[in-house]
Amino acid sequence: MNKRCLLTVLLYWLFGASVQASETIEWWQFWTDPGVKPTIQAMVNEFEQANPDIEVKLTDLTWANGHEKIVISFASGKAPDVLELGSDWIAQFAVHGHLAETTADALKDSADFRGWSMATYQGKVYARPWILGTRVLFANRDLLTKAGYEEDFVPADQQEFKEAAFKIGNLGRNIYGWGSNTAEKHRLYKKFLPFFWTTGAQLFTDDDKYCVLSSKKAADALLLYKELHDSCGYVATQRGIEDAFLDGKIGFILSGDWLLKRIELEKREINLVSTLMPGPRFPGRSFLGGEFLAVTEASTHKAAAAKLIEFITSPENQVRFCKASRSANPSSKTAQEDEYFRSNAHLQTFIKQIAMAKHPPVDPNWVEMETAIEEAVEDALFGSGLIAEPLMKARIKIDKLRRR
Repeated sequence: MNKRCLLTVLLYWLFGASVQASETIEWWQFWTDPGVKPTIQAMVNEFEQANPDIEVKLTDLTWANGHEKIVISFASGKAPDVLELGSDWIAQFAVHGHLAETTADALKDSADFRGWSMATYQGKVYARPWILGTRVLFANRDLLTKAGYEEDFVPADQQEFKEAAFKIGNLGRNIYGWGSNTAEKHRLYKKFLPFFWTTGAQLFTDDDKYCVLSSKKAADALLLYKELHDSCGYVATQRGIEDAFLDGKIGFILSGDWLLKRIELEKREINLVSTLMPGPRFPGRSFLGGEFLAVTEASTHKAAAAKLIEFITSPENQVRFCKASRSANPSSKTAQEDEYFRSNAHLQTFIKQIAMAKHPPVDPNWVEMETAIEEAVEDALFGSGLIAEPLMKARIKIDKLRRR
């Protein structure tokens, strides 16, 4: 009897310890596209096979309400272990202590990935770069040819770009030089900021104390944007602009890698040109954003969560994910060297633009600052038509946000 009891205790200890050693982590992510989700699930399955003591519970979010669900999860104390976050959300959650600091872990990989600065708030790193995003200039070669340009022409600077857009706009009825966005929230500022940064304008002084949105360089950027809008602009939502471009009605648009995916999936026939954002003399800066993976501060499985993030963002898995999503923007520099990217000229344009792209400030108030910038651009394009005054009003609003 004593031997049986001893054996029972021993078995319970062995199997009980095994059960206790396993852990479940929850990952909330946004990739629900049926062409991408199976790849996400396959990577999770492989992670679980390589780490049999860790189970991953995958939860899908949508961009329509995902942010709200994340906020509620933090407020209710029911946040997951791992979160996919847009770059402009990181400071918003880090400032309230919702994200685990990962500065020490990031140091060992800091040189191998792009995008760390977007995950750094007040000198501390709170997330790992996964998939980045930028905008490049797309052009219709057939319209450029009709406008009198040689087959290898791409605008080398802003002046050549403006002249080419105007010439295309003069080709005839229902042909436009430039695709200009309507007052579409969270989109318009991403189209204006590449012009803004390319002129050398800054949102804040070098010491980060004052907003300088209403500088002369900023006014020059908005003036150029307005000239294109007023003189040869096809004005619509982002989707509407892309539809018209693919239908051969627009010469130039600023867009992301999703346009390449549309062309492929919809079997569109267009003589496509992709090039870097033109600057005053040389290629200019574009907008930089991205998707990041973060461990929540409330997680009781931080080591397992960090291991999952490292697995998902590995160079080989980034290439795999980009192939599935047709993304051109891995954060891993090693992944960027893969033949998948090197063999495609349009993907190479994105890789090169990422290196010359700039992101908004990592600030908890950025979404409100973004709104102030969008309102200034809207006023210049669709309201007063003025340049300096809307920028001045936006500068004052942003300074107030920084002081509160």
